[in-house]
Amino acid sequence: MTNADGRFEPYAHEAADDGWGSLEEALPPLKTSVSVDVTRTIIARNDSPDIPFTQSINPYRGCEHGCIYCYARPSHAYLGLSPGLDFETRLIAKPTAARLLEQELRRPGYRVSPIALGSNTDPYQPIERKLRITRQILEVLAAHEHPFTIVTKSALVERDLDLLVPMAEKNLCAVFVSVTTLDGELARRLEPRAAAPYRRLRAIQTLAGAGIPTGAMFAPAIPALNDHEMEAVLEAAARAGARHAGWTLLRLPHEIKDLFKEWLAVHAPGRAEHVVSLIRQSRGGRENDPRFGHRFRGEGEYAGLLARRFGLACRRLGLNRQHLALDTARFRPPVRVGDQLDLFAD
Repeated sequence: MTNADGRFEPYAHEAADDGWGSLEEALPPLKTSVSVDVTRTIIARNDSPDIPFTQSINPYRGCEHGCIYCYARPSHAYLGLSPGLDFETRLIAKPTAARLLEQELRRPGYRVSPIALGSNTDPYQPIERKLRITRQILEVLAAHEHPFTIVTKSALVERDLDLLVPMAEKNLCAVFVSVTTLDGELARRLEPRAAAPYRRLRAIQTLAGAGIPTGAMFAPAIPALNDHEMEAVLEAAARAGARHAGWTLLRLPHEIKDLFKEWLAVHAPGRAEHVVSLIRQSRGGRENDPRFGHRFRGEGEYAGLLARRFGLACRRLGLNRQHLALDTARFRPPVRVGDQLDLFAD
């Protein structure tokens, strides 16, 4: 993968042979670096009609999983970094997230709605084992009985069962595990540092077995690459205990379209043209369609067929029979030292 400059940079760098054969030399292995985010707020809010939540938290910027299709890659360009290799090796952590969250939950005008973790980058990417920022966020949410959802590709979510199970018993949490493919070799190429498919299915089984509302995300569906696996992935997830499911069509905003085409040329050269053709057919002749109502599912015959297949599979497997509605009435705002307590508090 390249490390092309982001779209906001004033200059673009290009490799050139200086006559000493430097372009043929093997590059040293990249090392992951982690810097600190100095944000003053932690809850991101949106009013998109395509997204089933209004609040989200991302403990990290960038993601070690290195998924080539990740729609969050272009966000690294805002930091003056490349959406390519920089996105997966130059991470930015938010170590003050838990403290900032308490401050925001304490504000007089705060309105409760489920907070989504994992809406942009994975909250359980490998660096979480050491930094435990996601864990600290969950501790705050649990202490104040605030509802939340999690989307992840990592089995590390099992580490936090001690927090998730009591929250699930109060109808305050749900977890979705993204399963892109059941093919281990394809997964290694698409998502090089994410958990193996079988390990994600085992995580679904563990979570569901512990009584946590659990779902699977078939995301993204990639034309002519993994789209044929939709029913198989949903069947495997349902056998593991998933009761909810969702799907999205591959998106190629900004720099991702070039990164993904580069990936296709290396890993699926015989299918590359067909893959791109089907994407364009589903995006109004373009490689990306940012319009609300179209960006996640696409349009046209191919996209419509995927939607019908998903609906039929879910009905057959008993997925999405119950509406997932978390309890927002139990929330108790954090109390600052010196605040007057409620006379009628339990």
